[in-house]
Amino acid sequence: MTERTLILVKPDGVQRGLSGEILRRIEAKGYTLVAVELRQATPELLEQHYAEHVGKPFYEPLVEFMLSGPTLAVVAEGERVIEGFRSLAGATDPTTAAPGTIRGDLGRQWPTKVLQNLVHGSDSEESAAREISIWFPGLA
Repeated sequence: MTERTLILVKPDGVQRGLSGEILRRIEAKGYTLVAVELRQATPELLEQHYAEHVGKPFYEPLVEFMLSGPTLAVVAEGERVIEGFRSLAGATDPTTAAPGTIRGDLGRQWPTKVLQNLVHGSDSEESAAREISIWFPGLA
């Protein structure tokens, strides 16, 4: 089943110069890059993206982190790409993420207010459609 997903290389990944390596891994897995854009997120865009987290204690530090630098926004397409990319990304906590995954190989725990774990990937077809329409309205 061919599907699309939104992938974000978060500010920590962009700042550390890992965007190319992360894109290489996505393409090496056999997924097609449909759209790639380096963007500076706005508070309004992040409020839409993280709508389910507004008001939670970690929301403000998360937005602060996501505003701290550019984000590489990517739409990737392929067979079961949502599940496949989330497997490629690895566990949310870089310390426990398996070797061979993006977070396991490239991430680590930093003493920050929020977990900086390099990438985001949509968790379902519904989330992917919603997130793609936020970051790439022309593709919706």
